[in-house]
Amino acid sequence: MKTAIGYIRVSTEKQASEGVSLEAQEARINAWCLVNGYELSCVYVDAGISGKKMDNRPELLKALSSMKKGMALVSYSLSRLARSTKDLIGISELVAKKKGDLVSLSESIDTTTAAGKMMFQMLAVLSEFERNLTAERTSGALQHKKATNQKYTNITPYGFEAIEGRLVQVQQEAEIVAEIQASRTGGNTLQFIADDLNGRGIPTKTGKTWAPATIHLLLKRSSLVNSI
Repeated sequence: MKTAIGYIRVSTEKQASEGVSLEAQEARINAWCLVNGYELSCVYVDAGISGKKMDNRPELLKALSSMKKGMALVSYSLSRLARSTKDLIGISELVAKKKGDLVSLSESIDTTTAAGKMMFQMLAVLSEFERNLTAERTSGALQHKKATNQKYTNITPYGFEAIEGRLVQVQQEAEIVAEIQASRTGGNTLQFIADDLNGRGIPTKTGKTWAPATIHLLLKRSSLVNSI
């Protein structure tokens, strides 16, 4: 009987409960092996780990290391294997180098044929394009909320208060923001500005002390609003 190894992954606990759980992925892999005459020798599990980088997933690396001639590496979907075209193709090439097969159940493809290899590469490219497009849309929506004074984080930015989902300027804090901008324009460092505010006993929005990074983010947001 031919031998297969499985690889399953979820990024977060939320994905495990609302998406395709580890148990569901393993059940699909078991079913494929049964139908196609493979013995499932081992299932490698990366739980709560992002698929952004291949090198950060120890169980995937173990799975690839254990591959031998004639074996099949079976995954529920391409997105479980990797989140970038580069990593997906790298995994495919490594499996091919060991004379094994790569199977993705959701896309119903494998690399045992030339057509399967072509389809694998096409889907890898399309998957990455879709993720990049989603990231672009999310970024655009965030910038729009910032520019139109809509609340965009759980923390209300300094200089504003949140009223019914919109940011309304707080005069006292707005004056401090203006001081910060003028100080920075005058050539003072972020550290100098933070030390000055802390020395005057002026707290941040959350009641903490100022830091250069906090000043930088405040100036960045103020610059975006003023440019609209």
